Amino acid sequence: MSVRTLPLLFLNLGGEMLYVLDQRLRAQNIPGDKARKVLNDIISTMFNRKFMEELFKPQELYSKKALRTVYDRLAHASIMRLNQASMDKLYDLMTMAFKYQVLLCPRPKDVLLVTFNHLDSIKAFIQDSPTVIHQVNETFRQLTEIYGNLSAGEFQLIRQTLLSFFQDLHIRVSTFLKDKVQNSNGRFVLPVSGPVPWGTEVPGVIRVFNHKGEEVKRMEFQHGGNYVAARKEGSFELYGDRVLKLGTNMYSVSRSVETHMSTTAKSSASSRTQESIAPNPLAKEELNFLARLMGRMEIKKPSGPEPGFRLNLFTTDEEEEHAAQSRPEELSYEIISIQATQDQQRNEELARIMGEFEITEQPEQNTSKGDDLLAMMDKL
Repeated sequence: MSVRTLPLLFLNLGGEMLYVLDQRLRAQNIPGDKARKVLNDIISTMFNRKFMEELFKPQELYSKKALRTVYDRLAHASIMRLNQASMDKLYDLMTMAFKYQVLLCPRPKDVLLVTFNHLDSIKAFIQDSPTVIHQVNETFRQLTEIYGNLSAGEFQLIRQTLLSFFQDLHIRVSTFLKDKVQNSNGRFVLPVSGPVPWGTEVPGVIRVFNHKGEEVKRMEFQHGGNYVAARKEGSFELYGDRVLKLGTNMYSVSRSVETHMSTTAKSSASSRTQESIAPNPLAKEELNFLARLMGRMEIKKPSGPEPGFRLNLFTTDEEEEHAAQSRPEELSYEIISIQATQDQQRNEELARIMGEFEITEQPEQNTSKGDDLLAMMDKL
């Protein structure tokens, strides 16, 4: 598992979240100034300097429940509100879109280009907010500094870590089904055509070399695809042609974003029911992680008399209600609400929850992680 995967996962999922929210804001005819405020508030929170500093620290990935809690908090960083069913659907769309992009990356390093495509699109949402654009550009600088010199092997480890995270997710998305890039069981269809990875040749030739490195034999074979050589490498600069289109906004035109739980996903989730019920050995670490991240989001309550509004990711309220009732219980992310502030009552409640996990600390440790967490929260 790579300890450098979390920033890429968070930023790409966040980009997909903004794509979906932008599409639904337009579909529900939310006034332009209010829609821009929602996106601006979310992006400003997402790229908060202290939050990014915490995110970029080397650390392992946490569970889908832990990340889902962060995105739930992030999506409600403005005057917009989402019901549980809409938030479930939003997270499903985010995860399946990014999973598809990771699967289709021509080479592992291209996951960085996918991230840059998301950042480029995010800046387009906030082109009238130079302060927030500066925050995004600073994150781009951090990405270039940390990931720019990683080896191909390190990027391969990052890609495998991402694929392991998405392994059991097979949720059908209507857009993917219509484009025939996803089967009815929720699994993606990998193409056998298009440009090959930059720096590689079109398949079709086998070369045999001797011990001196000299080519002694060449054989051709039919690869069964329609491949072409890559015309150029995508730009890893702040501004430039990424070449790769993965990670761009697929909702830029009006398209349906319905999701359907496939039978494969249901059976996979059912097999993990016991895992969800059993105490998680990383539970304290996840709560620690959530408190650190959320404590640095610095979400401010909406000021002024402007009222909030509810965004529905379904066509009607009835569809949203039906989705909430029909969603398998084992697929519920069971959001944990954590307010990382100096609130004694909440601290005691968090301590009680962590105590229920009954995890025995190593004898040589003087303090528990729960104590460390509460002490840290008191300082926020």
